[in-house]
Amino acid sequence: MKLQLTRPIAFIDLETTGINISIDRIVEIAIVKISSDGSKIVKRKLINPQMPIPAASTEIHGITNEMVKDAPTFKQAANEIKQFIDNCDLAGYNSNRFDIPMLIEEFLRSGLEFSVDDKKLLDVQKVFHMMEQRTLSAAYKFYCSKQLENAHSAEVDATATWEILEAQVERYSQIGTTVESIVKFTGEDDIVDFARRFIKDNGIEIFNFGKHKGKPVTQVLKEEPQYYDWMMKGDFPMNTKQKLTEILNRTLVKR
Repeated sequence: MKLQLTRPIAFIDLETTGINISIDRIVEIAIVKISSDGSKIVKRKLINPQMPIPAASTEIHGITNEMVKDAPTFKQAANEIKQFIDNCDLAGYNSNRFDIPMLIEEFLRSGLEFSVDDKKLLDVQKVFHMMEQRTLSAAYKFYCSKQLENAHSAEVDATATWEILEAQVERYSQIGTTVESIVKFTGEDDIVDFARRFIKDNGIEIFNFGKHKGKPVTQVLKEEPQYYDWMMKGDFPMNTKQKLTEILNRTLVKR
């Protein structure tokens, strides 16, 4: 049994200056794009983050300030990256929690519009954790019977993630063979914002944090409109602020 694709799927892996989506930046991006016929195209780029790379991060991925000093900034590379993944569903390992949110933040900062509304977002780690609950290297050994050499090289990690998904499709008939069926199986087919400040309850966006946790966002915006201003001025990811504004605009239209 093989993964059945109706459109290309892009496996994305990022190396970054850190793990704070609001303030950290991409230093390397690798994209392994698999077409519906199974052919593979790889794109890898070093990115100048326009900020120092902490030594602790360099220890993990091996990318130094010297290596990226002449690399393009994300803004300079954004259009090329966007065109490469524009018609694709997106996948990765822990990608719905980190790689995709970080990528969206970078697009927002660059001023280039990039929407995932028409894309399926498949997090291979979610399948693995639901079935086996281990790390990427362990997943690669478990599913592919191989050692993961050069882990934290973005291209190696992205390629390994694709191979793991292929093995998962072979192993677990219950997840199906399409991107749609796997995303539905993982329960991540209806994300509001990637920081999970909002979630959906019976199709209604509700707050997932703070004093209004569990309340519909539209209700809070009507009863306490200053809460919108507080969030927009706060240290929330741009994607969260973008989704909050979309909900506010919908609320105003309905009045």
